[in-house]
Amino acid sequence: MTRATDLIGTPIEAGLKMLPEGAQEKIAKATHVALDKAMSAALLSLQDRSQRGASPWLHTGAVAATGALGGFFGISALLAELPVTTGIMLRSIADIARSEGEDLSAPNCAMACMEVFALGSPATKNDDEADTGYFAVRAALAAHVRQAAEYLAKTETAKGSAPVLVKLITVIAARFNITVSEKAMLQLVPVVGAAGGAIINTLFISTYQDLARGHFTIRRLERTYGAEEVRLRYDEVRTSLGLLAKPKAA
Repeated sequence: MTRATDLIGTPIEAGLKMLPEGAQEKIAKATHVALDKAMSAALLSLQDRSQRGASPWLHTGAVAATGALGGFFGISALLAELPVTTGIMLRSIADIARSEGEDLSAPNCAMACMEVFALGSPATKNDDEADTGYFAVRAALAAHVRQAAEYLAKTETAKGSAPVLVKLITVIAARFNITVSEKAMLQLVPVVGAAGGAIINTLFISTYQDLARGHFTIRRLERTYGAEEVRLRYDEVRTSLGLLAKPKAA
């Protein structure tokens, strides 16, 4: 939201007060639908086993086009655009996952792709830990991701209505909705229009592409060096940057 405001200008702050009533509830419902459709896509179409570099700009261009429509036609178009945008973002996330050596046909990879949608938002009121770092979010999702992957591994036909999948979508939606709400508010500001909608969507997908690159780079390192060693190095880096408190001396 900050990056978009810097690009588009200060009128956004005043325009946010002009949003229609009930917009937040509609956005929350649309977010859940968008993730549900993305989950179905992840289960049915992420089957490409080839290894090649990611092509983020192809997906960025497509998302910019959908953002232009949402910014020009208002909330109705924006709510219709969100599932399309989320689906394109998932394809971009999967493209990055494949470039980092992931097998897109594996259930745990599909769930790891969905996991990225939860990484870009701050903590929710249901979080138990104050730490909102990368591994804290993964830990919060771990049980749901594992159960969903185990279910998919045993089931020939993916059913999006299965309780374990519904629960995973609900948990991810609680986080993803925060970022989507900011995106939606910016697009609904009257001064934004089609050009602004395209810019906002470009920033939106680029954020999640960055998160996906980090996420699947860490997963690749875990496959090579082990999860414990990677987590140790991660904590060392965070400590050196002042993001993680140093343990107190005995």
